[in-house]
Amino acid sequence: MTQESPPAPASLAPAGGALPRPGPAGSLARGEWVLAALLLAAFVPALQAMAQVWRSVDYYSHGFLVPLVSLWSLLRTRPRRRRLALEPSRAGLLLLAAALAAYAVGLAASLVTLQGLAFVTAVAGAVWLRRGGAWLRALSFPVGFLLFMVPLPESWLAPTITGLRLLVSQASVSLLQAFGTAVARDGNVLLLPDGQSLFVAEACSGVTSLVTLTPLAVLIAHLTERSTLRRVLLVLSVVPIALTGNLLRVIATVLTAERLGADAASGGPLHEMTGLFTYVLGCLVLLAVGRLLRRVLPDRRAA
Repeated sequence: MTQESPPAPASLAPAGGALPRPGPAGSLARGEWVLAALLLAAFVPALQAMAQVWRSVDYYSHGFLVPLVSLWSLLRTRPRRRRLALEPSRAGLLLLAAALAAYAVGLAASLVTLQGLAFVTAVAGAVWLRRGGAWLRALSFPVGFLLFMVPLPESWLAPTITGLRLLVSQASVSLLQAFGTAVARDGNVLLLPDGQSLFVAEACSGVTSLVTLTPLAVLIAHLTERSTLRRVLLVLSVVPIALTGNLLRVIATVLTAERLGADAASGGPLHEMTGLFTYVLGCLVLLAVGRLLRRVLPDRRAA
């Protein structure tokens, strides 16, 4: 009698046809290194275009940190990845092809947003192609977090910035007048009693806090919250936190201008320190909101 060798486990059989099998769960096979290198080389123009935006636009400067956070999040999934089956799927090839097609359009039209979205989609397609759907689900957060490094089209943000500046200007003048400060408003210009004027600039509109606090809120929600409801509420809390913080910043600038002059209040180290303090305060309030939500909406198991 001859003993037949046992069949290969079904969980390791490639889905949708025969593909070269990846290496062990904790490492990359040679083909995967090659694919990663080719994609990185192909998307160098997109990465350079996004980096240019990160350098030139204040509220996108966090883009340099996003890949590092995604890499750190990827490393945290190592224990889970060791238990996953390797099931390469040809469906990932379709997603990868769609990403490359979108990338070509983005390059031709100089659309940085489309180039960035194509890069993130290509990463997802490569994971699906070489490792399978289970791996893509396991890496959904580190891959999805890369979306925060993709700059939004300026035409999308411009109306939002204009509306936020007007809202902050109106609210700050109303509060200052309610507490006895004689200040008037002409559009986004605040008129002080001594004839000085302060312009509510883009940085004071709240858009910087909104764009930079949102990825932080998503990261905190992912790391600290198990409830989907709490995660959603924590991320949504960024809107009132950002608007309130910048409202207080404008009010503080007006009060400082009355005592030290408009130039000292709206420029130089003092103004920069006020902006930094506003952002740090927003981060602390965000953490406090998360703690409050855990008390108000405790986990059912804990209850």
